[in-house]
Amino acid sequence: MKHIISLLLENESGALSRVAGLFSARGYNIESLTVAPTEDPTLSRMTIMTAGSDDVIEQITKQLNKLVDVVKVVDLSDGEHIERELMLVKVRAAGKDREEMKRLSDIFRGRVIDVTDKSYTIELTGTGAKLDAFLNALERGSILETVRTGASGIGRGERVLKA
Repeated sequence: MKHIISLLLENESGALSRVAGLFSARGYNIESLTVAPTEDPTLSRMTIMTAGSDDVIEQITKQLNKLVDVVKVVDLSDGEHIERELMLVKVRAAGKDREEMKRLSDIFRGRVIDVTDKSYTIELTGTGAKLDAFLNALERGSILETVRTGASGIGRGERVLKA
């Protein structure tokens, strides 16, 4: 089962490396990772998407809490949360395909952000499942390039991750 683990850590050099090293040393896979400073410039928020049983996720959480740079860890998948991912996809869009690509982009609430004679670059945000559905709706040969950020997540309502 996929889990979104969100953590606050000190905004210091080497902190990201220590977290990634923990996963690597124990043979856990990171499916996606995002990190950026928070409203407090001394802290960064890291969002890690990983897969594993409840026991594995509990072990990962315990190990993360032991790291010196980590201030707080929460498994967002344990409760109500919002997740979003950003994807940029460059597609063939020449001749009769142009209108179809624009229509498909509109259906998925994407935006065409770059246009050339032969291609469109489309920006989409949503859950990973939505982005996967968009890619599956395209003909494989029409995809020229894809870039995805990985999941970012936040707890719903009063659920906050604070130091």
